[in-house]
Amino acid sequence: MTTPEVSPSTNPATPADGSTVFAIDVEHFDSPDAQRLRAAQRLEIDRAYGGDTEPGEKPTADSIAVFFVARDDDGTPLACGGLRVVQDGITEIKRMYVRPESRGSGVAAAMLRRLEEAALDLGSPALVLETGNEQKRAIGFYEREGFSRIANFGPYVGAPLSICYSKVL
Repeated sequence: MTTPEVSPSTNPATPADGSTVFAIDVEHFDSPDAQRLRAAQRLEIDRAYGGDTEPGEKPTADSIAVFFVARDDDGTPLACGGLRVVQDGITEIKRMYVRPESRGSGVAAAMLRRLEEAALDLGSPALVLETGNEQKRAIGFYEREGFSRIANFGPYVGAPLSICYSKVL
């Protein structure tokens, strides 16, 4: 899949005192930092479910339209997330993950905003996503961020551990 034109970076998130907390930039899906973040996510999910329970085709560098990594001022990777184009130009959030020690810092909301911007850049009318029924923090986060629960779609139809959400952009 060819990577469509997506603006490369957002402004770094800035607290009231003006110091930069983190920046979110386009990164190759298979870069070392992206791989480490995705591996950490995989370990967390495998622990929660006793193994890999993800239905459907796993995302790859070829199937992800754009992928981002958030880093702090020192360049330490904090979070990641990507978009995969599914049907009718709608984009699916894939591999959104925040390291445990960075949770509560605002990086998750900033990453989600960046993914929304990128989806709009790609011409997507909506975002969809799948999460697992044991990922209570993720469920609460997406609901707080304006996502609505929808019927399971695509490979998640009939997947008893999957919960799907959508947000019109």
